[in-house]
Amino acid sequence: MKNLLRTLFLLFISFYTYAQEVDIELFKNGFTSPVDIQNAGDDRLFIVEQAGRIKILNADTTINSTPYLDITSLISSGGERGLLGLAFHPDYANNGYFFVHYSDTSGDTQIARYTVDSTDPDVADSTSALLIIGAEQPFSNHNGGCIQFGADGYLYIGLGDGGSAGDPGNRSQNLQLLLGKMLRIDINNNAGGNNYAIPADNPLAGNPAGLDEIWALGLRNPWRFSFDSETDELWIADVGQGNIEEINRVALDASGLNYGWRCYEGSETYNTSGCPDPSELTFPVAEYTHSVGFSITGGYVYHGNIYSDIQGLYFFADLNGFIGTVDNDNNLVNHGNFGGTWVSFGEDINGEIYIADIGSGSIYKIIGGEIFDTENFTNTEVAIIPNPASDILRISINNSLITKITILDLKGSVVMTESNLSTSEKFIPIHSLNSGIYIVKINSDNGQSIIKKIVIK
Repeated sequence: MKNLLRTLFLLFISFYTYAQEVDIELFKNGFTSPVDIQNAGDDRLFIVEQAGRIKILNADTTINSTPYLDITSLISSGGERGLLGLAFHPDYANNGYFFVHYSDTSGDTQIARYTVDSTDPDVADSTSALLIIGAEQPFSNHNGGCIQFGADGYLYIGLGDGGSAGDPGNRSQNLQLLLGKMLRIDINNNAGGNNYAIPADNPLAGNPAGLDEIWALGLRNPWRFSFDSETDELWIADVGQGNIEEINRVALDASGLNYGWRCYEGSETYNTSGCPDPSELTFPVAEYTHSVGFSITGGYVYHGNIYSDIQGLYFFADLNGFIGTVDNDNNLVNHGNFGGTWVSFGEDINGEIYIADIGSGSIYKIIGGEIFDTENFTNTEVAIIPNPASDILRISINNSLITKITILDLKGSVVMTESNLSTSEKFIPIHSLNSGIYIVKINSDNGQSIIKKIVIK
């Protein structure tokens, strides 16, 4: 049965290959080995360079001449080592905290907290480092590299199995080691002599059978993972060994899961000696073989405001150049080879997705095939008149109330917003906007989000 499913899966991949509903456009080049893209809750993008620098890419595509952070002297860079990940504290606007995942000069993993400069929002205080947690790396590869905050406010840290090939120390299944795990820590509190605390609902908290920090196990190299900004689901792209690249998708509160490595590579057996029963393991929702690609890079679920046809799709890519998506029913589509050496994705404040090419040092923007049209997503009746318009828009809604109106340009930038509303009708002056096509997003009191396209003369 498993071989039959594998055959059907490969047929599915082949059938959908090269469906060109997804494209990319160059946003900015000029970076050196970019490996991560993050935003800090504003219109800037922060580009992480592997050698140890973080640079600010502004919305107008200019790059600040002074790096936001330069810790090259602390970094062992090259291969799979370097400055690998960045995460901004959920309350960054007030506390200025951000976190980095890097390989130190000994090649070991360090997670450290830094603080933005008190007088310049475009520069970090390089003397503010606070080491949070570290892990010794027995080999130079499989360091993980991703850190993300979940909707629960905790910091999630992805660590690889420690390297070599085939996890020779069976570290991913060893609950007394941090390697090959997803960690979850509370960085807003201190406990036990650490610069963090353990969330009370961590699956092994207080259990001598394993380390308190562990949230999940059985990972080979979770190079990139992310949380869906609407559902809070956790998506993990785990780099395979010799044949299978896998994508895992679970609810945010799904703790203590075992993703199966080194017992299984994806859904195929690898080394089942001493392994738990398969019923105790969590298998990927999507995967592909090395006949398609050889090193997966995980991305994000698209919830941007420009493209209607890619809404809700999870984007991933492979180091060999192809870009793919997984839909809500876990169907995987290969959209073809776009020629880049893809290593990371990022989101801007408006939910638009970007992808980094480590080879060319370029950042590209993901483009869908269809811009939102004048039809709404729901059965809610919304009217925007006139359209085209030049002076004032009348926006009305039936059977509910408008709570927020946002107008965006086709780059996804917010050009006008009205919030804290409670009305069935609103007049919006638009004479200050340039002529062109815009997106109007209307939020209603029943939780619906209606998106329409308007033309301003």
